[in-house]
Amino acid sequence: MLYTPLSETDIFPYSEKDFSNRHCVSYKGKDLYVEQTEDGSYQLLQLLSSDPQDFMNSDYNPGTILR
Repeated sequence: MLYTPLSETDIFPYSEKDFSNRHCVSYKGKDLYVEQTEDGSYQLLQLLSSDPQDFMNSDYNPGTILR
């Protein structure tokens, strides 16, 4: 455990290849941050919304596979 005011990315920097398969997409009217898997589907990483009710919808749980 590190006790530091630095962010995680300052300590463990990411390379460009880590983000090459991540995209922001619109799905069912909601903006999502997703990662493309090897089979061409997308795995939900983050729901981008300011509406608290959107987070109660199980369709937008992190890790959900979108086809």
